Amino acid sequence: MSTTEAQERAAARGLPPELLARLASHYAPEVTDAVIAGYAAPRACTLRANTLKASPAQVAAELDAAGIAWRTPAFYADAFVTDAGSEPALRALDAYAQGKVYLQSLSAMLPPLALDPHPGENILDMAAAPGGKTCQMAALSGGKALITACEKNAVRAQKLRHNLEKQGVARCNVMECDARKLDEFFTFDKVLLDAPCSGSGTVSLAGGAYRGGFSDELLERSVKTQRALLRKAFETVRPGGIVVYATCSILPEENELLVESVLNPSKDELAAASRDGRRGGRRGRGKRRGGDGPRPVKPVNAEVVPLPDELLEGVPLLPCALEGAACVRPTELYEGFFVAALKRLS
Repeated sequence: MSTTEAQERAAARGLPPELLARLASHYAPEVTDAVIAGYAAPRACTLRANTLKASPAQVAAELDAAGIAWRTPAFYADAFVTDAGSEPALRALDAYAQGKVYLQSLSAMLPPLALDPHPGENILDMAAAPGGKTCQMAALSGGKALITACEKNAVRAQKLRHNLEKQGVARCNVMECDARKLDEFFTFDKVLLDAPCSGSGTVSLAGGAYRGGFSDELLERSVKTQRALLRKAFETVRPGGIVVYATCSILPEENELLVESVLNPSKDELAAASRDGRRGGRRGRGKRRGGDGPRPVKPVNAEVVPLPDELLEGVPLLPCALEGAACVRPTELYEGFFVAALKRLS
């Protein structure tokens, strides 16, 4: 397979050949080159107003007073775009110290907006730390949704609690556990799964050399975890409820192909998933109460809910084979990201 000059330059900067090969296999050469240009661009610093504590107008006034130039992206009035390199000045603001703003990628703001939290809804955040999306969901609901946030790593769970407190989020229960092992009696109206992934969308070449840890092994581990988490998401959401699946990857293996494999699994995939469940863990973990082991994995009866046009206004997109979902192209403003909203039918 021939490579372009942009791809050769990226390889010289240390972009893993495995990642470059996968990009080239999924996308046309000009699209792959555009992705690489996004990797190489110094990324703007972005943030959002925490409306539990301050309005966008109040945040704008503080930015103006500090002499920080800003603009608002078309898709989200609570968000602000500032120049690359402005992060130290933002962190020095009183608004930052008081939790009135949250520094966050524009792309990472999309999944909570797609979930559209409302007051009174019972929401699960399956992989919540460090808490940016959890806090955003709380703000979008006016602090009136009941959120359960899972994080299995103790250190990351503590960071999650810190951010929730700083941002003034009160109605959130942090569970220090692997969301795949939630008990069967949990049921939610909506589920956000920002799944662990290969990070292929957040690669940076802006410093002159590759920063990241992509490998084929990481990709394989990620896909296995993502599939298990997404199946669990559909087990926990009520019929008629919404699951938003997101990754910071731009590889179809972790995105549209992963979703398709869960919504329309082959008999071989179902059998393999059931075998994985029966392996359990130490001291019999993985077995369900009152039975001889986990139930066989069943197909999921769900459909894609198309993302609204206004959510994607001005957002640069990559080709995506899952109609109604979106894969964000990395640029100087956006990290690579995938978002799909899925409705459980029964």
